Amino acid sequence: QVQLVESGGGVVQAGDSLRLSCAASERTFSHYTVAWFYQAPGTEREFVSAISGSGGTTHYENSVKGRFTISRDNGKNTVYLQMDSLKPEDTAVYYCAAGIGWHNLYVPASYNSWGQGTQVTVSS
Repeated sequence: QVQLVESGGGVVQAGDSLRLSCAASERTFSHYTVAWFYQAPGTEREFVSAISGSGGTTHYENSVKGRFTISRDNGKNTVYLQMDSLKPEDTAVYYCAAGIGWHNLYVPASYNSWGQGTQVTVSS
């Protein structure tokens, strides 16, 4: 399994932007589908976005469409989540996850590698 480390979280005001990074220690990182999930206190972990290994295919949960953009730079072994127009309801711990294949994207069990998470707090 690939090792993942998230960074870029913080405390921002509603309407502001953040860019999260997910760095991988894997030379074959381009082979992995990478997804972002978020988890608020007392809730289950929920899907945010996913990107294919090549970066050519992306998918977003409805609540973030038009606001968040997932991208990757395989030369840097890094996946990004650009979060614009942040809302208080976006407040959560954000995790990146990696797996093989483009299927069952919403299901955490589809991914076998997870980062430790980075906290995003959006104040109103």
